[in-house]
Amino acid sequence: MIWLVRHAQPLIAPGICYGALDVAADPDATRVAAQALAECLPKNAMVVSSPLQRCELLAHTLYELRPDLSYKTDARLAEMNFGEFEGKRWDSISAQAYDNWTADFWQHRFGGVESVAEFMARVALVWDEALSAGTEKLQVWVTHAGVIRAASLISKGVRVVCDAKQWPADAPAFGEVWCIKPTTAAS
Repeated sequence: MIWLVRHAQPLIAPGICYGALDVAADPDATRVAAQALAECLPKNAMVVSSPLQRCELLAHTLYELRPDLSYKTDARLAEMNFGEFEGKRWDSISAQAYDNWTADFWQHRFGGVESVAEFMARVALVWDEALSAGTEKLQVWVTHAGVIRAASLISKGVRVVCDAKQWPADAPAFGEVWCIKPTTAAS
């Protein structure tokens, strides 16, 4: 089982695309999330964090509360990179850009940098490494909604998402934890 924790509320206006944009998180909300997580995590868990500051703040705050936890950063847990659309309002992105993405959801690089295929592949690598490590240490990922959505698919054996309608709409709230375990063998 892997615990997936979404960072706290980022300090950015609503409606802004901020996938790989390195924005800070609200320090008070981060502290609240870290305290709740610190109370429920078993001893000696391994915390693996996205390198983006909104995640690292939560991981560091958690580590201050629970020094028994192991901690490392893994760039593969960063949110999907939306390239030229990073920092822009979602509603300012052209309908044609969305149409191009949904027409080739798997391979198209929305914003010109990263495709869903590339994103899923890097998340799957971290997932597979976590599972191959066995159950010696519980892993806690401090990450982003997109990574958690990808991991939820991967946990069910879904490694290819050709239709945008297959992409999960649900994601944990800011600071929330989902516990996921594989339900089928990886394909």
